[in-house]
Amino acid sequence: MNSVVLEVESYYDILENDDNELLVTIKARQGGPEKPTVLYAGEEHALFYRSTDQTIILDFIHPGVRGSFRKVKEILVAELRDGSIVREYMVPVRQVNKLPVPEDKLPKLNK
Repeated sequence: MNSVVLEVESYYDILENDDNELLVTIKARQGGPEKPTVLYAGEEHALFYRSTDQTIILDFIHPGVRGSFRKVKEILVAELRDGSIVREYMVPVRQVNKLPVPEDKLPKLNK
């Protein structure tokens, strides 16, 4: 039985074009995505279900992009290794009221 890997992506970029489309760049992972989806509740974290056994927490969504992230139905994800794109793919975004992760599992901001 596979266990779910929960990773924190602390360094990533979210870019927005003039049409309010979002591109998220993350580090490349082993294997390709399997039915990826993102859950977002309008706050500082998003959950990226990359595959059935791999979940990535996008840590601290910048306040300037949260409104746009709340409105999109999908994002383009580009996985990078050594500055080059390894793969890119569209990922649906589900807007939720609360992320299904216990608070103690979410990264805390150093205030």
